[in-house]
Amino acid sequence: MTRIATFNVNGVNGRLPVLLKWLGETEYDIVCLQELKTSDDKFPADAIRGVGYGAIWHGQKSYNGVAILARGTEPLERRRGLPGDPDDTHSRYIEAEVNGLVVGCLYLPNGNPAPGPKFDYKLRWFDRLISYGQLLLGDGAMSILCGDYNVVPTAIDAVVPQRWLGDAVYFPESRQAYAQMLGNGWIDAVRRIHPEKGIYTYWNFSYRGGYDRSSGLRMDHLLVSPSLSDKLRNAGVDVELRGWEKPSDHAPAWIELD
Repeated sequence: MTRIATFNVNGVNGRLPVLLKWLGETEYDIVCLQELKTSDDKFPADAIRGVGYGAIWHGQKSYNGVAILARGTEPLERRRGLPGDPDDTHSRYIEAEVNGLVVGCLYLPNGNPAPGPKFDYKLRWFDRLISYGQLLLGDGAMSILCGDYNVVPTAIDAVVPQRWLGDAVYFPESRQAYAQMLGNGWIDAVRRIHPEKGIYTYWNFSYRGGYDRSSGLRMDHLLVSPSLSDKLRNAGVDVELRGWEKPSDHAPAWIELD
């Protein structure tokens, strides 16, 4: 069984105690991290290696940043950055081969305030992801594209959908782009396992401490290629992390492959 998780850590150094505790307790085989918010030289590779994980990362000071961790082995880097825009300086995509799987870790632009230039950038980035995803599918390799998509695909993916109508994560264009990926053949693994269930990976920070449960959204996704469809056994979210001390505003989503 191969267990894969994706986690927007919202600052890898600031949340390092949470990350290391979680890695030690869960022992996922492959972990994708987003929003590192650190330059390459400040990535805590030694601390992560200390709990048994090799890592590759694509950092950026104060913003963005993605990493792939592999338990007991070193991820073999295949690419950093999406093709299609040589002028894009954001660290939002990294890809590795781990134990025969092609793993793409992504942090899609948020797009707010929308409409506007940031939303236009989000849609352009999404178009590049869709095109690149088609190349991966065409290769026929066992592939997974996971991370913070900053998209709430359907109404079931929000506790209170109407709260988000003016937010880029819920705009029709964002949801349409996500639907296009599924139409091309990618499988939303968490939704495949839990077709009718309200499952959430993000909650707003609360001014009173803790978090606002009514703000729950599912926008961290693990999309698997059709070649992995028959191997999918389980999926879920480690919700309890959201209640830990100094947590991220996201909780890790995960899948199990046979």
